[in-house]
Formats: sequence, structure tokens, C-alpha cells
Amino acid sequence: MTVLPLSKGPAIPAAAQRFLKFVEASPTPFHATASSVAMLENAGYQRNQSSLVAFVIGKKYAPGHGLHIIGAHTDSPNLRVRPVSKKSKEGYLQCSVETYGGGQWHTWFDRDLSLAGRVIVAANDAPNRFVSRLVHIRRPLLRVPTLAIHLNRSVNEAFKFNHEDQLQPILGLADSLNQPAAPASDAVGVPTMGSKHHPALLGLLATELDVPVEAIEDFELSLYDTNPPSAGGLHNEFLFTPRVDNQMSCFCATEALIASVVDLDAVEQAESIRAIALFDHEEVGSVSNQGAESSLLWSMVHRLAGLVVPGAPNTSASAPELIEQSLARSFLISSDTAHAVHPNYASVHEEHLRPKMNAGPVLKTNAKQRYASNAVTTFLLRRVAKRAGVPLQEFEVRNDCPCGSTIGPMLSKAVRTVDLGNPQLSMHSIREVCGAKDVDYKIRLFLEFFRSFDEIDTELHVD
Repeated sequence: MTVLPLSKGPAIPAAAQRFLKFVEASPTPFHATASSVAMLENAGYQRNQSSLVAFVIGKKYAPGHGLHIIGAHTDSPNLRVRPVSKKSKEGYLQCSVETYGGGQWHTWFDRDLSLAGRVIVAANDAPNRFVSRLVHIRRPLLRVPTLAIHLNRSVNEAFKFNHEDQLQPILGLADSLNQPAAPASDAVGVPTMGSKHHPALLGLLATELDVPVEAIEDFELSLYDTNPPSAGGLHNEFLFTPRVDNQMSCFCATEALIASVVDLDAVEQAESIRAIALFDHEEVGSVSNQGAESSLLWSMVHRLAGLVVPGAPNTSASAPELIEQSLARSFLISSDTAHAVHPNYASVHEEHLRPKMNAGPVLKTNAKQRYASNAVTTFLLRRVAKRAGVPLQEFEVRNDCPCGSTIGPMLSKAVRTVDLGNPQLSMHSIREVCGAKDVDYKIRLFLEFFRSFDEIDTELHVD
């Protein structure tokens, strides 16, 4: 068979190309965090799995000064392998999965799916020592097949399915494998991995990790689409990729933080701390040890508020007073994505608030506080955008439509916050669509925020 080369198109913006590589390497929150960590370590940052906080301390920082933070989340809706996944039916080996987040689950049918995540394995260099390893199987393994139209004539009228019974992927054919018996456990009531998962699946994981099957103690695995992210459109103006929501923000925040310290003179003059906080579990409420409602970010704020800085002026303020001063002078950008106007469903948008792709980030407001933006925080961000030469758009939902939310409202309890996001289509689909130019817009906006917010914050006086 002759494989024809792809037709060449216009050049893809450099920032968009870097983002596509980031997404391809990051099929799970664990991998997205690892990708961000790798970017930071390559830039000289030091380590202090699914969440991350990184920061740069300005040379003129003193206890009580503010933090300028970009917050985002690493997770996206997906299918996750259950703790007991072993399932067989009608001669097929199946892998039992659970839905994570509010996905458009119909888009997961008839896709070439594989597995990625983290695996707990026994270390081979010492007894009773275990390590967490990332795994990313880069070939199609699973599929959730649709029912042929001949057996379901009404499918084009409404594609309805039971999420428990009909969203379970096939993994292989039972009679194609000489399935070894599941080993019995020595401990009463303690099931072995082989009794909970197909031995062939465990064998594949062991091969990928180059460990014995017996070394696998547990895992957290997600399904992902093996079709790589790509640019598209007549002028490569679109990015067709999974996990735009919200790896776009993670990537842009990390790049901006790294770029903000290239100018060493600016860091020498900075009075604040520049930080990014990438949380897990936003898609399911953020209530976890790695989520935005955890103490992860605020523990850092409390520690930094009492930081002893050589050369800083002495203060008589107590630690609680310094923390309050620091929070009052801090500012957080809650960065997620936004709904671009859809040409086939434009009526679901308010007629004057219809964001377009490749036209800049979107300020998101909601009177019911589903977003954290207000007049003060949007004004300050507009000042940042003006300096950066980045266009901004606005979005609110219609009165007769429900409104999603972000990590912004929960974090705004302690610090001034603005909600924004790059516009996209197909949000929460297995593959989403965003604008290629918007990647660079967001990086430039974030970079200017880190560089100039100390000064911009002095321009507005609120009683």
C-alpha cells in the first residue's frame, strides 16, 4: 500500500506548534504536570504529580508584598479504568471504565483509544520500597464501537446510549489469548491485580515499564485518543486537538513564567512573586488534595509571607498581618477556556457577546458569581492587555442558559481574581477546536502580567 504524503499548508505559528507537542505528550493530568515540570527544569527551576505550583521571587520582594498568580487546571473529561476492570462478554475482553467529568461521551465512540497514567510498582533495588511511574502506551488498544445503522435505524434521529452498559470499550478477543489463571492471594480477602484486571493488560503495562508483572501494585489509567493533535483549516488557522480545556492554559502559563525571567534586570526590580498554580480535579469540583479548594496554593502564600529576605526592611508586623497584607496586594488570573460562537448554533450566544477564534482571550463575567471577574479585576487586566498589544473579548451566558464555572470563584475568596479563557469549539469533546493565533496571544498577555502588574496595580485607587 502506498501512503501519500500530506498536502503542505501555510506555516503554523511557532507557539501553536509548541502547544501541540505539549498536548501530544500529555494524555493525562500526570503527564501534563510532568510536561510543565520538564519545561521549568529545563529553564533552571528546582523541584522543592498531578498538580504544580512554581514561582519566581522578585529581588525587591519583602514580606507582605503581593503575589501575581496564574491558576489553571491539568485535567480534562475522559474515561478512567476502574479499580476492578476485568470484564468479558460474548467472546470479547473488555475493560470496565468510569466517566470522569462532563464529557461529550458520544464523541468517544469509534475512536482509536489507548491508555496512559501512573502505575505503582515495587522497586527492584530495595524491599518494601515502591515508586510511581508514568506510562503512555502509544498505539491503539481499545475501542467503543457503535451499533450498525442496520440494527438501529433511528440512530440519526437521536444517538442515545446507556453510559454504564454501552460505553464499555473492547480490548481484545477472549479466544485469541491463552489467558493465564489469576494468581491467588496469600492474604485472605486481598484480591490480586491479576484477579481484578486482565492478565494480558497487566503484561502489556509490565512490558512498557520494563518490570515484572508481579511488581505492579496499583494504577490510575485513563483512556485517550491516539489520533495526534494537528493544525487545520485553509490557512492552518485552527488547532484540532484533545484537551484544549485546559492544557492550553497550563502550557501558556508555564511558557510565560519561564519567559518572564529572561530579563534579569526586570527580576532585579520586581517587588512581587510571580507564580503559576496548576490544579487537578477541576472537572469534578476541585475538592481533593490536588484541587483548587485544597490548601496547596494558600500554604505557599503563608510560607512566602513570612519569608526572610536578605536586605528587606525590618517590619513590626506579625505573621498573620503580613499574610493579610500579601493577600490584599495579590492578584490571580483564573485561566480556562471560553465558548467561541458556533456558526451552526449561534442562537445559544447572547447577541452582543459572541467570542471569535484568533481574536484574543475572552473576559468571562457572570452576575451570579459563576465567574470571579468584576469591574476592578477586568479593568486591571485590560491595562495589561493594552501594554501587551493583545486584543480582548467578552462573554456572558444568556439568561435562559446555564453557566459553567471555573476555579476562579473558589480562589477569589482570598484574593482579587479575574476569569478569562481562549475561545474554542467542541468543548469537552474527545477532540476540540481552537485558534492557532490565540496561543501566542495568551502567552503574551501572561508575560506582560508578570512583567508589569506591579506598576499597573498602582494606577487604580479603590476606596
